[in-house]
Amino acid sequence: MIKHKTLSTIACLGLVFTAQAAKVDTLSIATTYLDTPESVVVITPDAAAVNPAKRFPTVYMLNGYSGDHLSWISMRPDLPELADSYGVVMVMPDGRDSWYWDSPVDPSMQMESFFTQDLVPYVDTYYPTLTDASKRAITGLSMGGHGALWLAMHHPDIWGNVGSMSGGVDIRPFAEKWKIPQRIGSRDTDRAVWDAYTVSTNIPLLKEAGLNITFDCGADDFFAGVNDNLHRMLLENAVPHDYTSRPGAHSQAYWRNSILYHLLFFNENFKK
Repeated sequence: MIKHKTLSTIACLGLVFTAQAAKVDTLSIATTYLDTPESVVVITPDAAAVNPAKRFPTVYMLNGYSGDHLSWISMRPDLPELADSYGVVMVMPDGRDSWYWDSPVDPSMQMESFFTQDLVPYVDTYYPTLTDASKRAITGLSMGGHGALWLAMHHPDIWGNVGSMSGGVDIRPFAEKWKIPQRIGSRDTDRAVWDAYTVSTNIPLLKEAGLNITFDCGADDFFAGVNDNLHRMLLENAVPHDYTSRPGAHSQAYWRNSILYHLLFFNENFKK
């Protein structure tokens, strides 16, 4: 249950938004699904102030491992301009190195439940959003790319549009990396869990969800192989999607560019 709300305009890390028309809030949302309140950045387009009755699509943007709720806006300080241009509400929570699962081994890290039970209802209550799944999108980078696909394929009633950039879409080759064992247990003793908790083993679920899917990965990224494999499996199972492999590594330069393609993809689907 959400206990309280704190709003303030972000003015940290040297970021100044006075030239932007969109409103930028930082929230602190208390929840029973995590051990401390969750920090979330929300950007509302200026059109919401001009016409208070207007409602907007929403794009949830997930950070990668070691990032937080400020990662996206630090990387792209022009996000308020993009929110204005596309007429969308942007939501950026702190991923807390959770991989966006409900951890089966750590009851204090139930991130999936936080998203579905607390975050989305909160945003829809306090912000001018369109609440149909076709008007919501979720995307992310690296760990967040995995998280976006995981959340959308399990909750197509919430998100009808999904993206992943440089996503860790198959965790199994990385058994000792990025706190994954702390979230779901050891690969040596919990192989069935590792198989179940990776995106690329859930192709039937992705197909059944009927999502609008876009994902990409840099050709020089260490996740390039697992993304190429996911693309191949989606083709073999006739799951509609867009996939792009372009030059680039696992880097901010790549993600700053990639998010522009995702916003364009989502915008085209929001208009349908």
